[in-house]
Amino acid sequence: MDTLYQSIPAFLLIFVRITSFMVSVPIFSNRSIPTSHKVGFSFFTSYIVFFLVDQQPLLNIDNYIFLLMKEAMIGLALGLIAFIIMSAIQIAGGLIDFQVGFSIASIYDPQTGMQNPITAQFLNVVTILFLLSVNAHHLLIQGIINSFKIIPVDSIGIGFGHKEIMLEIVKIFSSMFVIAFQMALPIITSLFLVDIALGILTRIVPQLNIFVVGMPLKIIIAFAILIIGLPTMMVSVQHIFELVVQSTNSLIRLIGGI
Repeated sequence: MDTLYQSIPAFLLIFVRITSFMVSVPIFSNRSIPTSHKVGFSFFTSYIVFFLVDQQPLLNIDNYIFLLMKEAMIGLALGLIAFIIMSAIQIAGGLIDFQVGFSIASIYDPQTGMQNPITAQFLNVVTILFLLSVNAHHLLIQGIINSFKIIPVDSIGIGFGHKEIMLEIVKIFSSMFVIAFQMALPIITSLFLVDIALGILTRIVPQLNIFVVGMPLKIIIAFAILIIGLPTMMVSVQHIFELVVQSTNSLIRLIGGI
């Protein structure tokens, strides 16, 4: 019984890190998933992790409160880094919608709780289904489990203020925008050429109502390119998730001081 009471503090630290990760990482943080399911999944995952890692019982209450805050920060940081990189898909959809003219029409996104453009929401749903089909969510769980080997729950020092971590975050932000622009570039370029063609056509046929002809034409071309180029976009999604895994592992090593 004494051993059980001594093990509860270490288990709570593991539970706090995994729960913080689950409420911020893509796929698992979707608001359509009930909170009770997230907490239950985090609890059973923590129970398994507790027997996989060697943790010493912690009895110092002053350090324990600090450790709880540290575990919450680590879980949120790892989840938010993954969420930021995956936001490249929504940024690409927003760029496409702005060029097509769909930016005035937005729909509710249950994952972020905000209004997102139509194409961004479509790409987001397709991406989640693609990642689930290739078991990418298993890699997310494996990443948070491996973090306990590099960042033990009883470690006091964390390196959130180090220069390397700031450089890594800047690199992640720049990569997010580059990937988003690469995904949206084919459609944006095609619609730009359509605008030029419509401008020339308007000069040749002044009686043509550009607003009546231009909008449906741009929508048809955008949808056609989107359908044709969707497999290529999934390659970019695969690259995005590889960047998620790589950045998460790099951040874990930097926080752990390795």
